[in-house]
Amino acid sequence: MHVETPQSRVRFAVERADITPPVGIYHRMWGAATHDQAAGVHRPLLATAMIFAPLAATEPSPESLQVVITLDHCLMGQREIQQLRQRVLAAVQVPIESLLVLFSHTHAAGMMTHDRVEMPGGELIPGYLERLNTTVAELVQQALSALRPATIQYAQGRCDLAAQRDFWDDQRRMFVCGYHPGAAADDTVIAARAVADDGQTLATIVNYACHPTTLAWENQLISPDYIGAMREVVERVIAAPCVFLQGASGDLGPREGFVGDTQVADRNGRQLAYAALSALESLGPARTRFAYAGPVVSGATLGTWQHEPLEPAREAQLAAWQVDRRTLPLAYRPELPTIESATTERQSWQQQESESQAAGDPARARDCRAMVERQTRLLARLRTLPADAFPYRIAAWRMGDAVWLAAQGEPYQQLQTELRQRFPDQTLIVCGLADEWGPSYLPPADLYGKNIYQESIAVVAAGSLERLIEFATETINGLLNGDSR
Repeated sequence: MHVETPQSRVRFAVERADITPPVGIYHRMWGAATHDQAAGVHRPLLATAMIFAPLAATEPSPESLQVVITLDHCLMGQREIQQLRQRVLAAVQVPIESLLVLFSHTHAAGMMTHDRVEMPGGELIPGYLERLNTTVAELVQQALSALRPATIQYAQGRCDLAAQRDFWDDQRRMFVCGYHPGAAADDTVIAARAVADDGQTLATIVNYACHPTTLAWENQLISPDYIGAMREVVERVIAAPCVFLQGASGDLGPREGFVGDTQVADRNGRQLAYAALSALESLGPARTRFAYAGPVVSGATLGTWQHEPLEPAREAQLAAWQVDRRTLPLAYRPELPTIESATTERQSWQQQESESQAAGDPARARDCRAMVERQTRLLARLRTLPADAFPYRIAAWRMGDAVWLAAQGEPYQQLQTELRQRFPDQTLIVCGLADEWGPSYLPPADLYGKNIYQESIAVVAAGSLERLIEFATETINGLLNGDSR
């Protein structure tokens, strides 16, 4: 009798750097905010490069290398992602298909896109992005040279930081984006530990789905939100970089959020950290299983267990490696606004904002300004959408007992809960917000037409999330059966 720990045998490396923007940079992320520029720093923002490769050394190819770049930012546009990729590719010889950028999705880092350059503090954005791109390229270069055999161990925990956030305000007869105490929220935490063959812990990884929206319009500080304190607590116990991977959190946010108090963000982070540490501390030594060792006669006859080395056949299973990257064409919603209509709508709200300011109505002016921001973001998406259908990309790779899946935009939690129900014996790392924002939200089909915020700004048609779940299921089955395309 024995109990297996899910593990992956790969070559692995991780490098990390500070990417905190300068104080004074454009920071207004929230439509309800009245400030434009960052007044200070709560905690540093970080960039991480993780590289995964098969245990058997091969020349870099799309099938034999996965580069994962994580950034403490909300999101970036197509232009910014392309420039980042170009900088990395100019520094290292890796296939472009192997590059994957994931965002923590903190809403307290500012909107670092070129369309904000004309805003107060926006003149600092181009220089900041230039330095960011250089830093990330250097991290990838350093990680490539540091690749070494390692074992990644996985454990599952639970954390109730995240809550469902589609709440019906019965008094005002409207949906709001906020804590819904009566709805189910996925509380799954997947925690992983990467251990070199000499026993050194190289990194810990925390995969959890929860919008980093503790800090909102009242906050004027650059911050990774709850993720900063989470990393600090985990790294205090385990002396290695802690990497956060945002899950499918389209409808999940912190129970206590939308505040300006950084202490709340830190408390939320500690809550997740303790859950992750509980899972991590359950792991035994790498490349072992927990096996029954027989009885020992004492005051009672005791059943003893011990960690024992894996057999060669089991080691070979852990070294299984396969990559699959696919594109799913998703239809646009038929009522998607045009650039012309969105521009007209934006101009209307700008006019109303000016009139409210002239009338001495700051509350109304703030609301109008928030609607201007909504239309500004909509226009940014509309201008980059491909014709006919949205080419929705996923990247999936199998490493031993685990499958990692990265998806664009912000799928609702059903993506990860449904996949884990379909593959109950498989460790799944599910990440949202891969590369540019793309299709924005992917809510379930039955929410379309209900004027829920996430549905109202989704650009793809009803049923897209359900199609994605089937597409991801097919992809994972292919990886597990060795017949991916």
